[in-house]
Amino acid sequence: MHDHDHSHGGHGHTGPGHAGHAGHSHGARHAHAPASFGRAFAIGIGLNTAFVIVEAAYGFASNSLALVADAGHNLSDVLGLVVAWIAATLSQRPPSPRFSYGLRSSSIMAALFNAIFLLIAVGIIAWEAVHRIFEPQPVAGGTVMVVAAIGVAVNGFTAWLFASGRHGDINIKGAYLHMAADAAVSAAVIVAGLLVILTGWQWLDPAVSLLIVAVITWGTWGLLRDSVTMSLDAAPAGVDPAAVRDYLQSRTGVIEVHDLHIWPMSTTETALTAHLVMPGGHPGDPAMRDICEALETRFAIHHSTLQIELGSGGCPMASANVV
Repeated sequence: MHDHDHSHGGHGHTGPGHAGHAGHSHGARHAHAPASFGRAFAIGIGLNTAFVIVEAAYGFASNSLALVADAGHNLSDVLGLVVAWIAATLSQRPPSPRFSYGLRSSSIMAALFNAIFLLIAVGIIAWEAVHRIFEPQPVAGGTVMVVAAIGVAVNGFTAWLFASGRHGDINIKGAYLHMAADAAVSAAVIVAGLLVILTGWQWLDPAVSLLIVAVITWGTWGLLRDSVTMSLDAAPAGVDPAAVRDYLQSRTGVIEVHDLHIWPMSTTETALTAHLVMPGGHPGDPAMRDICEALETRFAIHHSTLQIELGSGGCPMASANVV
């Protein structure tokens, strides 16, 4: 005999014809970008798109690979902001019979695409930079400094747009940190332009571009790793499956936990399913709601589905090797 226990925002639902009761745990603190940040996304994307065009144009005109590399970096900002905005928008769409979780996982797909795209782009920039180190070409250092200074202003202002929401929303925090870091990268380009003017060492420009490539690759590699693991339904890095199992095992009446699955529904939401063997019977709705709420507050698992088993027969899912 199996009882299925869930709770929906604190409300239990009893399915007709079932021995137990059905429901799901949905937290009230989902990490979606609030609608009020739509304007911030629009302004940030507009400003950074315009700056990418200006920076790339002046980079080619002034023969500065550092500016071109930074333009590529800022293009990644635009893509990152677009992905965050799309993810925030899609995450608010209601589920449908075909897409029972809505379109939450589209943010994972977009992150994987961006990571691959950026690694290809930085590979091209790195190839050209190495070539220029051995065959330096004249660079207009003054132009480089002016354009990069504009980049500091654009990136700094865009970061400020998201500053107020960075503590309560992981999507907003990601946008904030990305833009703040890019303001620092543009500052490094200013230093490169100044050093070229002071020393005449033209190789400094491609050297700085390689440094920028390293920064982009470092951040992008993490994005690629996380997006790949999330697309394979791996438990999010911030959730310890062993700790979750121990918590469920410690609940009153639970003698065994099996068929435990923890996976990301999106880049901001986590789901869980598990079988709890409780020979003493169903503990009641309040107890199950307490478990679901604890899973959310302690482990940031927003959507929990728990199946109660009375232990009267072997469950085909009891083996750890069975999915």
